[in-house]
Amino acid sequence: MSDGPGAVPGTSGPGGSGGGGGRGPARLNPADSKQLTRHPVSLRRIAALFVPHKRTIAVVIALISAASVVNLAQPFLVRAVIDDALPGQDLRLLVILTASMVGVAALTSAIGVIQTWLATKMGQRVMHTLRVQLFTHLQAQSLGFFTRTRGGEVQSRLTHDISGMQSVVTTTATGVAANLTATIATAAAMVALSPGISLISLVVLPPAIWLSRKVAKLRRTVTDERQRELAALHTQVEEGLSVSGVRLAKTLGTIPRDARRFSARSENLVGLELRSQLAGRWRMATMQVVFAAIPAVIYLAAGFPATSGGMTIGTLVAFTGLQAAVFRPVMGLLDIGVQWVTALAFFSRIFEYLDLEPQLKAPAHPVRLEPGLVRGEVRFEDVEFAYDGGAPVLHGISLTLVPGTTTAVVGATGSGKSTLASLVPRLNDPSRGRVLLDGVDVAQLAPEDLSRIVGVVSQETYLIHASVRENLLLAKPDATDAELLHALAAAQIADTVGALPDGLDTLVGARGHRFSGGEQQRLAIARTILRNPPVLVLDEATSALDNSTEAQVQQALERLTAGRTTLTIAHRLSTVQNADQVVVLDAGRIVEQGTPAELGAAAGPFARLAARRSEAPALS
Repeated sequence: MSDGPGAVPGTSGPGGSGGGGGRGPARLNPADSKQLTRHPVSLRRIAALFVPHKRTIAVVIALISAASVVNLAQPFLVRAVIDDALPGQDLRLLVILTASMVGVAALTSAIGVIQTWLATKMGQRVMHTLRVQLFTHLQAQSLGFFTRTRGGEVQSRLTHDISGMQSVVTTTATGVAANLTATIATAAAMVALSPGISLISLVVLPPAIWLSRKVAKLRRTVTDERQRELAALHTQVEEGLSVSGVRLAKTLGTIPRDARRFSARSENLVGLELRSQLAGRWRMATMQVVFAAIPAVIYLAAGFPATSGGMTIGTLVAFTGLQAAVFRPVMGLLDIGVQWVTALAFFSRIFEYLDLEPQLKAPAHPVRLEPGLVRGEVRFEDVEFAYDGGAPVLHGISLTLVPGTTTAVVGATGSGKSTLASLVPRLNDPSRGRVLLDGVDVAQLAPEDLSRIVGVVSQETYLIHASVRENLLLAKPDATDAELLHALAAAQIADTVGALPDGLDTLVGARGHRFSGGEQQRLAIARTILRNPPVLVLDEATSALDNSTEAQVQQALERLTAGRTTLTIAHRLSTVQNADQVVVLDAGRIVEQGTPAELGAAAGPFARLAARRSEAPALS
């Protein structure tokens, strides 16, 4: 935001800081240029965001312009005080003039408050719109997007980039209006006061600006080099003084070499810091000379009859004040280009995510299925799947899950078990073939319907940083306490929760750290039980449980799966023995299928997996 009407904002943003009052010009961040090259931004698309606020923009610009003009009354009031009121001992005129000076300041301040409120409100509304669009759009992306993208990157674009965009754009927009208006109005006032002196001032101004920017550029180069060296030093500290880093240095004998590298970098920083400080001192000295030279030239010109034009003392003081004031908005205007590139880079990063085509698109005309009427037949028809266009991990899978039965999928690690399970709740879409639910392609179901029909308990549980109650209510927002307790009891964790001081209102902590891994797993199972879906996908749901707890939860799951279609990724023989059918996967292909008894007697892949039970408790 600008500092107010008539004020020249020391614009700031990721690219650097604006240059007024002795600061250097804004710095163009090379990363911003690369971002714009990779993902160009249409100005029309940006403008479309502000179309609903065009009236507010017009009012803000009008307020800034009005305040800049009103603020220029100050030097003329000063001139009248010095030339008329004080020499003539006119107390009445002096009171009027000084009161007017206070009034002008109060008026511009009031306008500044209104302008700031309007501009901030507009920026926040635009930011709100983008934030919601980006959040909902990212939720529509496939799991593959999130496995490829760092979580911090997604959060940065959703929070930092949008907030930065609002700040930079609002500052830039108001800065352009304020600086441009202030420059034009100040130049006009200078000409009105003294055309001759104004010409001299405008001749002096360009070289003064050039000199200040030249010195600032020198310091910027040194500062960039210093920042790179500091980054390398910090990286060495972070890597070298971590537990793993120290262990590696000791085992490889690199401690002397690391010390020499650290010493060399530290030595380089000494020289760079000296150069940076001297360059900064030169910049300050240059600015001091500039600010001293300009009024000196004005005073000198005022002493010559040919250029003074009979200038009074009051006019000279007023003119000097205007001359000092015009330097800042001019410098601000020179930095607008860098600020605009920074703003465009923010938009580019946001639009880059908004332009991602979701791999899992919701159907335009979904087929509606009522969860209570779903039979629960799941059928895989010649399904093939590959991640990101790579080699297929599933090949020609054709499989039917009979309503009300349990199908266990077993196989070695990497055989495609979890990938197969992910296709039912449509966490992924097949590269070829279809997954049908009661004869309807799951890709044709509305996402909210599919989530009510297919319940998932995965190996990796996820609990939000809230209470037990809030975690359970995610599955059924209108559930009563009795229903919550019943679900906890079915998952064999009601006694654990009941023994806590706050019971259902106990905070689970970040990622559920308040509970053990097995307890987290049972809370996730309770959440699924509460949802009561007709189709269940259990992706190694009991893997985090010990044998005793697993037996208890397995009993709960058996009661839950009764009469429901269940696809379970099995890792223990006990899970498989109770299944209606067993499917053995090997390298993404079904190599064996039948009842546990049939496969056990066949002495095939399943029998060999089961034989390993004596060596390892897991089948996978």
